[in-house]
Amino acid sequence: MSEDLILVERLDHLLMLTLNRPEQRNPVDYPTVRRLLDLLRNADVDQDITGVVITGAGPAFSSGGDLRGYLSLYRDETEFRAFLHEFTAVNSLLERGRFVSIAMINGACVAGGLELLLACDLSVAADDAKIGDGHARSGQLPGAGGSQRLWRAIGTVRARELLLTGRLMSGADAAAIGLVSYAVPAPELLERTLELGQDVTCHSPIVIAKMKLLQAIAVTHAVEDGLPLEREVVIEYATKSHDALEGLHSFLEQRPPEWKGE
Repeated sequence: MSEDLILVERLDHLLMLTLNRPEQRNPVDYPTVRRLLDLLRNADVDQDITGVVITGAGPAFSSGGDLRGYLSLYRDETEFRAFLHEFTAVNSLLERGRFVSIAMINGACVAGGLELLLACDLSVAADDAKIGDGHARSGQLPGAGGSQRLWRAIGTVRARELLLTGRLMSGADAAAIGLVSYAVPAPELLERTLELGQDVTCHSPIVIAKMKLLQAIAVTHAVEDGLPLEREVVIEYATKSHDALEGLHSFLEQRPPEWKGE
């Protein structure tokens, strides 16, 4: 059943999604993409969820697509196009949804797995995880944003190296070049990821959503075009949001804020 493809756990305001085909190293195949898209769409409209963690069961985060499945999928252009469209929609939600998305990289993170990682806002990797694009190693191409996001994350020189060689690097090396936010010893991975999740889910939900909107503006607009858009977002928030004034009052009164998410 599709529900078994991804384990779902709710931890207060944090939603943990675990890719659950460890024997196949958690492939990002079409059924998994469909299930993930449904879960993320639901999370995006759930006002109680302010953070989503994605990880993998067993020894891998995700080693990428289902290569055996591609043998038939490649023969149907309409179906393959639909698969890539929905996989792209998953990554767009991770990148621009109102929740903070966090990738917890517990092992191999390659090809489609890397595309999931690149779409997330934050990431924590085991220092011995293996991370890279890897498409070239099996004669494939990234089709869900990998070639577009990788150079923005680590620069053109490093992106070219990973895309053209297919090499994998350790979690520690990935952190050193900015491909992941943090690398930690594997036994500490879950604890450190949940700590990071708590650091963001304690904030006003509307602040998180607006902060992500500002980031999206920065990525898609030149500075001179982005500045007036930023200004309008801030003016609307400051003058119409309960949480903007609540943040000021709680800070000045030295008390915990009471966010309403509006």
